[in-house]
Amino acid sequence: MNTREQYEVIVVGGGPAGLCAAMYAGRGMLRTVLLERGLPGGELLNTEWIEDYPGFMKIKGRELAQLMTDHAREFGAEIRTENVEYIERRPDGIFEVVTSLGNIFEAPAVILTAGGTPTKLEVPGELEYAGQGVSYCAVCDGAFFKGETIAVVGGGDAAVEEAEYLTRYAGKVYVVHRRAAFRASKLLQERLFANPKIEVIWNKRVLELVGNERGLRALELEDTVTGERSVLNATGCFVFIGFRPNTGLVRGHFAHDASGYAITNDRMMTTIPGLFAAGDLRVQLTRQVTTAVGDATTAAIAVEKYLADLRDPTTHAAAVRGVPAVPEARLGV
Repeated sequence: MNTREQYEVIVVGGGPAGLCAAMYAGRGMLRTVLLERGLPGGELLNTEWIEDYPGFMKIKGRELAQLMTDHAREFGAEIRTENVEYIERRPDGIFEVVTSLGNIFEAPAVILTAGGTPTKLEVPGELEYAGQGVSYCAVCDGAFFKGETIAVVGGGDAAVEEAEYLTRYAGKVYVVHRRAAFRASKLLQERLFANPKIEVIWNKRVLELVGNERGLRALELEDTVTGERSVLNATGCFVFIGFRPNTGLVRGHFAHDASGYAITNDRMMTTIPGLFAAGDLRVQLTRQVTTAVGDATTAAIAVEKYLADLRDPTTHAAAVRGVPAVPEARLGV
């Protein structure tokens, strides 16, 4: 039977940002529910080791996810396994968050922390060796490949920039691109070509990622011109062929950049009053666990202030001010 439930704040997404937001909201004595389609933890569940989170020299991604989940629950946040279909703000200012089960969650404030989805190669071995050689984040996992031979797949700014970054750890970096020229900016290309640790493999696409019980060991490639097959020995494969922020869950118009990342003010509120965004789907310089929880802390505390202002009409106008005009922003999703 479908249900309709009321909360003070709904957190959509159960990664580090969502869990932190739920923890702070619960700590603020707000009736809080976190909706996550799978196990709480987000990309932490796909990361074997975390070495850049303050206070933990080295901790397994799954362990950190469980600690964050327990912390949120300790402060009273409710965590539900629900796949969110869409978020919509009614004319009365109340948000309806509708799930694939037909359940409706209502609240005057929503914190959207649904992150984004890296575009996958969708080849055999990719899922099997995720976290065991296959990665989508150079900053997160590069340090695990010191002195090793790794491959970067892609040809845009992200692939070229991250390939150069990875040379500080790897002994050799191959960039595998399906075309004969990069789409990346000229400046980034110049830096890459000048790096002696990097070799570009043109006109190749990945057919399969091959490994054993120790993890990834090679990439099977196919020439996009001749069809010839070859094997590239590598213990790491970093995939940078696209990333899509999950802002499409929102029905309504709000400011975002050309790639769909939400633009917020300094309180993490979007141009939809009462809709806050935190973590990977927000416009920002870098996307790390630490920046995600920082965003979420600000968002949750801002929600407390926003809800208090709703009860005081004299201050409510200030609470719903949108972000400053941003030249590259456009409306709609």
